[in-house]
Amino acid sequence: MAERYPSGMHGAIASALSELLGDGVTVRTATQDQPENGLTDDVLNRTDVLTWWGHATHASVEDAVVDRVQQRVLGGMGLVVLHSAHFSKIFRRLMGTTCSLAWRNSGDTELIWNVNPSHPITAGVPQPIMINDHEMYGEFFDIPAPEELIFISTFSGGEVFRSGCCWRRGMGKVFYFSPGDQEYPIYHQPEIKQVLANAVLWAQPENVAEFNPPSVDNSPAPIFNDRISVHGMRS
Repeated sequence: MAERYPSGMHGAIASALSELLGDGVTVRTATQDQPENGLTDDVLNRTDVLTWWGHATHASVEDAVVDRVQQRVLGGMGLVVLHSAHFSKIFRRLMGTTCSLAWRNSGDTELIWNVNPSHPITAGVPQPIMINDHEMYGEFFDIPAPEELIFISTFSGGEVFRSGCCWRRGMGKVFYFSPGDQEYPIYHQPEIKQVLANAVLWAQPENVAEFNPPSVDNSPAPIFNDRISVHGMRS
């Protein structure tokens, strides 16, 4: 992996976002080996959109960190989940399913088809995106039905996969994008970098000030005037 990603996967993703979004964003990285997996309260309180790539050590992420990230997402932070992070604790918790899938690592050609061309995540993205060599992800992908399906991938072995999916959880937006295996230079590919940048812009909070998750509200009954207008008639 070091040959393809000398700065690590996190470094390649951060570089892509900085390259395409420029001064419009402040990009920081956090890694699992840092205290609190790099996602302290202070870090999350300064984060509008979190990208999450992980592989093989999902179980080692601290549960307290997952709790913290979940609450931040419910309060409005965007979450962009990449490749094998479909098995991350945070994604499985937000989805409520196993998030299992079929896979094969044999250097398949992948075509990523845009099935939602008016969606902002697809802006400036060719049809289809071609990845010459990649790990195959296939159905059945055990996720809730996407609220918006953005991409479907086909592979040279004949498989198909829902490779770009959107949901809302609480006040936050979640996007899953499957390309990005560490054995292939996926995150150096311009079209993939464009999708990542678009996804971050789409996932940024809307009309969120305090990042508080929705909560129970014991509301008093409304007080009506003596005369109420119903369908244009007065009673």
